[in-house]
Amino acid sequence: MKTKAHIPYLFIAPAVILFSIFMLYPIISSFILSFQTSIRGDMVFAGLENYKRLFSDAIFLTALKNTFVIMIFQVPTMLFFAIILATFLNSALLKARGLFRVSFFLPAVTSLVAYSMIFSIMLMGDGIINQVLEAIGLGRVPWLSHPIWAKTALIIAMTWRWVGYNMVIYLAALQNIPEEIYEAASMDGASKIRQFFVITLPQLKPVMLFTGVLSTIGTLQLFDEPFTLTKGGPSDSTLTIGMYLYQTGFRYFDFGYASTVAYVIVVLIGIFTFLQFKVTGDDK
Repeated sequence: MKTKAHIPYLFIAPAVILFSIFMLYPIISSFILSFQTSIRGDMVFAGLENYKRLFSDAIFLTALKNTFVIMIFQVPTMLFFAIILATFLNSALLKARGLFRVSFFLPAVTSLVAYSMIFSIMLMGDGIINQVLEAIGLGRVPWLSHPIWAKTALIIAMTWRWVGYNMVIYLAALQNIPEEIYEAASMDGASKIRQFFVITLPQLKPVMLFTGVLSTIGTLQLFDEPFTLTKGGPSDSTLTIGMYLYQTGFRYFDFGYASTVAYVIVVLIGIFTFLQFKVTGDDK
């Protein structure tokens, strides 16, 4: 009797083949490329020279600093507002909850380039934001021409787009918390604020870890917003690692060095993910 043990492998073979061609091969190839450099059009082995070059590359260090600054301020701010919004939208006292939920989530399905272009128009010197500021007696803000304000503009734009996405995740987690816990706390005299800190936040801890890891990974790979909104300026003040990777590979065609930058991003993602699991994860 012929064995049929191989049949399941035939079903997964197309997925494995496609993954190997379009994912596994580029990953391995780019890792090998990170140890090579171009000499007169030919890629030759350069050892660790590309990695050593990173530590003396002022532009890379600037991009690294910019990325960390944006991540440190944007990720906590976004997740804070996401938790607050989810808590309010989970309240049974709120009318038209479905409408509010859809409204806050809509930015998450907006095209990255489209919303970045809209924000760039709104934040121009004579854009609507500065017009409103002048109308209420405040001066114009150089949103896109000052290093600090340019970073602030990026953080505002990213928070606007992604806060609703994370809000939906928190909302789903809140709806899985048994109502009986809140009822018992109310009978014991716990206020709504105390219930939030003693019940809601501890119950959301695994989801907070999940959203924190995803948001950190997304920020370390940040490209679309600074590329469209600020072009990395002014004076490289909003240049991110993702943008520098793109410029190195596709503007200067230094693919070996670009691959090195890519693997530095991978290492940073691994480090920050590990730290977040250590700090907020359960010890098991």
